[in-house]
Amino acid sequence: MHADTTRDRVLSLIVTAGPITAASLASELSLTAAGVRRHLSTLIGDRLIVDHEQPGPNVRGRGRPARSFVATNHGQESLASDSSAVAVDAVRFMRDHGDLEAFVESKASELESAIAPTVPAGAPMPQRVEAVAAALGVRGYATSVRPGPGGYTLQLCQGHCPVQEIATEAPEWCEAETRAISRLLDVHVQRLSTLAGGAHVCTTTIPVAPAATKEG
Repeated sequence: MHADTTRDRVLSLIVTAGPITAASLASELSLTAAGVRRHLSTLIGDRLIVDHEQPGPNVRGRGRPARSFVATNHGQESLASDSSAVAVDAVRFMRDHGDLEAFVESKASELESAIAPTVPAGAPMPQRVEAVAAALGVRGYATSVRPGPGGYTLQLCQGHCPVQEIATEAPEWCEAETRAISRLLDVHVQRLSTLAGGAHVCTTTIPVAPAATKEG
């Protein structure tokens, strides 16, 4: 897929920021509402996205959630490299004949080493999370950062994973990546969902404020 058409820009933003409403897509991409609806209809017809009821403040009428959109697995795969099949075969071979765990850990360490210089030491946690998200984004992870419930956490979301097919074959990859994020931020993080596990987005919860402690 070439990300040089409006349709592809719409899909890329849905992958990055989904669930996202048609109004938000139009605003972010400077498109008309009619234009966005036309592209959404095409993407749904091609099974690249699905509409998704999004609970929360964006409601219309009595309790009716605003329609929002997320990428399907087919939509995710449309952004993947043609070399994925070869990489999956290599992972399977290593699992059967080599040390898959050592390989996965080494790749996670490489990712960590590449990102670490971009994370400002001593900066507030939100700034550090944004730095990690930006570094992952330029590596094809289509990241975004969202506030968690109550303001005590941030959610690092990855709408696209360049190694999704490998991670599906080897969940150890997601686990090693999560540990790398934890080390980069110097705080315990929790992976809530993964694309490899069938979710629409990888979500990692990161604490930004200590939980209230009980006295006595």
